[in-house]
Amino acid sequence: MKTYQGDRTIDGVVVTVDGAVLDPRDDLKRYCEDFEWSYEGPAPRQLAFAILLDHFGDASRAERLAERFMRDVVANFQNEWEMTSADVDRALAGPGAAAA
Repeated sequence: MKTYQGDRTIDGVVVTVDGAVLDPRDDLKRYCEDFEWSYEGPAPRQLAFAILLDHFGDASRAERLAERFMRDVVANFQNEWEMTSADVDRALAGPGAAAA
């Protein structure tokens, strides 16, 4: 099971997966060049896409689910957050799961 973590530091935002920096994968889909969270917008959507792509390994699926995942999950993160791959699955099984 993977663990995703985000933190706002003096140097900016840091997002990791199992302790390694999470690749934004903006080579596959570029909503924004930065990660961000706690609101709806391009930077949180990039984070949602990167988490989902890392989780599923499927760019099409990650792109299809990024908007909902951003709105339902990423926009609600606090300054520091942590979620596991099981949390990602649970979030996607909630309302709107038919789109998954």
